Amino acid sequence: MSDLIRVLIVDDHAIVRSGLRALLDTEPDIQVVGEAADGRQAVAMSAQFGPDVILMDLEMPVMDGIEAIREIAAAEGGSRILVLTSFATDDKVFPAIKAGAIGYMLKSTGPKELTDAIRRVDKGESSLDPLVARKLLEELARPPAQPKAEDPLTQREEEVLLLIAKGYSNMQIATELVISETTVRSHVSNILGKLHLASRTQAALYALREGIAPLDDEPQGD
Repeated sequence: MSDLIRVLIVDDHAIVRSGLRALLDTEPDIQVVGEAADGRQAVAMSAQFGPDVILMDLEMPVMDGIEAIREIAAAEGGSRILVLTSFATDDKVFPAIKAGAIGYMLKSTGPKELTDAIRRVDKGESSLDPLVARKLLEELARPPAQPKAEDPLTQREEEVLLLIAKGYSNMQIATELVISETTVRSHVSNILGKLHLASRTQAALYALREGIAPLDDEPQGD
């Protein structure tokens, strides 16, 4: 049972949640642990159940998906967030990724593509709808607004940056590199300072832009 991917479904439409649960219940390695109807419930249930993956809608009452992603990511509980929405506009895609989502799929995607995306996100890999991947690549191709660091990153800082780009939390980075969380926080602070960046997500985008971390997912289907 320990290898089950525990999923929280977040969507304000009961029929959508029901359909997703029915689909995921057919997968032997995926277990739905709860359903939330808005972002506020999602934050509370994420803390309560500690799901591996959260399927997150964006347009919801009480608290929208982007704010919920931001709060869940800030809590660093280890849950990875896969957006599942009808919207692929820039004003949805970039804020969701910057808030902390590591996957972004559209509701028009097929069942196999969705379940495969859940498995990739559970491993800490990005999973992007082809349209969203193109938008992100175009954004990465733009010249960076910040100058390159005059003080280069150390080898350890580059290792930490690579894991940030892979979606690791401070706790997971500490485990991977066999160092303390306090040391990880210090490295993250140094990285942001040297690169003149404001957030972990900006650091992840920097790593992708500079080729420090690869964009693992190809736009093609599985």
